[in-house]
Amino acid sequence: MTSQSAATLRSRYLDQAASDLEQNRRQQQELTEKLTRLKQEEGLLAGILNLAEQYEGFSDASRLPEQAQDEPVVAKSRRTQSAGGSKRSAPAKTSGTTVKKSVAKKSPQPLLGDVLTDLLSQYQEPRAAKELRDELLKKHPDRNPTPQVVRNTLESLVAKGRIERHKQDRSVMYTLVEPGATA
Repeated sequence: MTSQSAATLRSRYLDQAASDLEQNRRQQQELTEKLTRLKQEEGLLAGILNLAEQYEGFSDASRLPEQAQDEPVVAKSRRTQSAGGSKRSAPAKTSGTTVKKSVAKKSPQPLLGDVLTDLLSQYQEPRAAKELRDELLKKHPDRNPTPQVVRNTLESLVAKGRIERHKQDRSVMYTLVEPGATA
């Protein structure tokens, strides 16, 4: 091997090592940022759990705080992340404060579960979640829940025994539980 080819080979190794080192540092930085976001998300979720535990014993759903309809939780957590703050509880407090201020500005709306129950009470036959959502959008144009939110709310009402789920072929339909049917 000539000295020129050895120098070229050593130069390539040095370039590759420098490139690998730079890539490693970039990955470390990305992981550090991701870890910071995950810690903030953990704080937010811990705050949500604390709130859920505070309201766990309430039987009157009208006394529970309602999520602000104009801003999803994800956007709030991203906004609190960009604001900085390394305390784990800071995102939850900021988010909760934002929700309270937003709800205070809005006129009180009935809970989605109550609205869906009212819609179901108008029918004797089972209704699909999509039909209920479409009717909700017509009767309450100020509300725009996603189809998944409507399904989740209906399933929550099933779990509480307020409505019944019926499977017809591949469709899931819902009906109101008759008063006095649950003992």
